Amino acid sequence: MEKIKVMETCLRDGHQSLIATRMTTAEMLPIIETLDKVGYHSLEMWGGATFDAAVRFLKEDPWERLREIRKRAKNTKLQMLLRGQNLLGYRHYADDIVEKFVKKSIENGIDIIRIFDALNDVRNLKAACEATKKYGGHAQLALSYTISPVHTIEYYKNLALEMEKIGADSIAIKDMSGILLPEVAYELVKELKSVLKVPVEVHTHATAGLASMTYIKAIEAGADIIDTAISPFAGGTSQPATESIVRALAGTDRETGFDLEILKEIAEYFKPIRAKYLQNGTLNPQALMTEPSIVEYQLPGGMLSNLLSQLKAQKAEHKYEEVLKEIPRVRADLGYPPLVTPLSQMVGTQAVFNVLTGSRYKMVPNEIKDYVKGLYGKSPVPIADDIKEKIIGKQEAFTGRPADLIAPEFEKLKEESKDFARTEEDVLTYALFPQVAKEYLTGKYMNEKKENENVAEARVVKEINVFF
Repeated sequence: MEKIKVMETCLRDGHQSLIATRMTTAEMLPIIETLDKVGYHSLEMWGGATFDAAVRFLKEDPWERLREIRKRAKNTKLQMLLRGQNLLGYRHYADDIVEKFVKKSIENGIDIIRIFDALNDVRNLKAACEATKKYGGHAQLALSYTISPVHTIEYYKNLALEMEKIGADSIAIKDMSGILLPEVAYELVKELKSVLKVPVEVHTHATAGLASMTYIKAIEAGADIIDTAISPFAGGTSQPATESIVRALAGTDRETGFDLEILKEIAEYFKPIRAKYLQNGTLNPQALMTEPSIVEYQLPGGMLSNLLSQLKAQKAEHKYEEVLKEIPRVRADLGYPPLVTPLSQMVGTQAVFNVLTGSRYKMVPNEIKDYVKGLYGKSPVPIADDIKEKIIGKQEAFTGRPADLIAPEFEKLKEESKDFARTEEDVLTYALFPQVAKEYLTGKYMNEKKENENVAEARVVKEINVFF
């Protein structure tokens, strides 16, 4: 069998899972050339929450980060995570925005786009998949992995075949909560490899303490690629450590061939960065702990801390266990959606409302109403009529592809943002996060203008001094 390929996640999911995506571009750039020497299949360094966090909290241009990393990573593919028709935002976007975003991502340096949909509704993947292939990228379509009475091996096999049919260049098993059990991983990978012509990648999280075992079994079953994080940003709610997996496979027919000395150098670079975030409280030690019961609740790691802070704000921490028990009930009511962004947050919030009001579905967020109306896509199992009625009354649910309801919007957004957006990339940033982008871009270009004026002024002063 061929050597296992490895995607390194420290520049995206590793720090998203452990430090809320707060690693800065300046902290990443000095180590890129060393990461580029390892022989990784790809570096995941964009998408997910990186875009939002860069603009909202770090006051950085995510497009600039992509370009700067691309300049330094000359041998390794760059990979990103995209939420299908949601892109990196929190609503569905028109097809013209999806196409333009994918085009610009590839132009700025992305090679592989992992595209997933929170509901595994293939209709929500099609536009992004077609655009990726049109502009020369590798379209990897992901199965959002979850456990429920309907999410069987057969279900995933049929879903993967449907994805391959619409053009997937590879298939990822995306286990966002770390709930994929080793034996199930073996069976699932084996079955997928028996019917697919394209490579299979496995992604999981170490939250439940199962991930390394899951990877070993997936590799035995013939997985082509796995996702790991360099040790300072591994473990807990992140991925298993790259170095540990490399050691575990050494001497086998699937060994990586990586040089542990180079990996050690990378780990040494990231240790003080991790220490900084641990010290300033961004890295909560809780995120590094093992939580085996996550398999029952199926929540992505970061969501547990979000739930806790929601309850703290309501002075209701004592209701935490009650909310955790309510989550699977809400999920069953809503047709067993996989708990991944944005559905994980929506289901969690609804469970909080149900517990705090003492009456189920007395208070319902608009997002849940839209979901029940069919505006996010098709639920894995039809929602029972009595639940539907509690949430949207007698309204009819939409059964088509949600994006078909959205008119082209790029030109309109370009016009709206003309006072502060200078490039098509700026317009796309505005499309995803209107308020945050407006504030960020206005400040960015104002600062640039000041800097240019200062440089010009200094030049004039220098010329006058030379003259005299």
